[in-house]
Amino acid sequence: MATDLKLSNYRLLCFDVYGTLVDWETGILTALKPLLEANDASAKFSNEHLLTVFHELEASQQRLSPSLKYSTLLATVHDQVAFRLGLPHRPTFAESKVFGESVGFWPAFPDTVDALRRLQKHYKLVVLSNVDRESFAATNAGPLQGVPFDLIVTAQDVGTYKPDLGNFEHMLRRVDEEFGVKPEQVIQTAQSQFHDHHPAKKVGLKSSWIVRPGAIMGNRGEELFDWKFDTLGQMADALESGQ
Repeated sequence: MATDLKLSNYRLLCFDVYGTLVDWETGILTALKPLLEANDASAKFSNEHLLTVFHELEASQQRLSPSLKYSTLLATVHDQVAFRLGLPHRPTFAESKVFGESVGFWPAFPDTVDALRRLQKHYKLVVLSNVDRESFAATNAGPLQGVPFDLIVTAQDVGTYKPDLGNFEHMLRRVDEEFGVKPEQVIQTAQSQFHDHHPAKKVGLKSSWIVRPGAIMGNRGEELFDWKFDTLGQMADALESGQ
């Protein structure tokens, strides 16, 4: 392996959270169940179809309202999902609010917490997430078991959502100011090609693709990455083995 692709030569991992550390697809599908059950539609749509519809509507709403708080944006998308699916019973405001606030309960992948604790022995750990501060705080205190991060940057802090390059540029300014870490010392670590790997390349970052086999949202035809692992645990294994 080329020297510049030796994991231990880097100082900081910048994480996407939802899809990479947290199983957002399971979380979203679980949170959609009350809407589907209210319409007797639990078996009508495949998980792939539901997630594809959600992902399209979420990305569109993020472009339309980049400064909208994520939990509020999710509530807006909830009603849009019902309309797109042709469901006769549209959710109430309260039902959509519950959906929007479900983020903090979405489960972590089984390997995540252990892998983060192993990786933090070598790297600064930074979050660059398309959520709001309150939602991430709930995730960090719950599913992520209080694992400490050195810096947390949310869409709420930046005023735009990934894949906007401004989110990455904001993160890079912060890690330079706070830790003296330069872009060439950062690995963007994420599942989503759409949200993370493609924009990361545009700002000159190396990236580690955490595939999460079977994932539907965020995939793109062109796969960009410098490292590729099925799980974050495998990345921690690679670091510890000297790769």
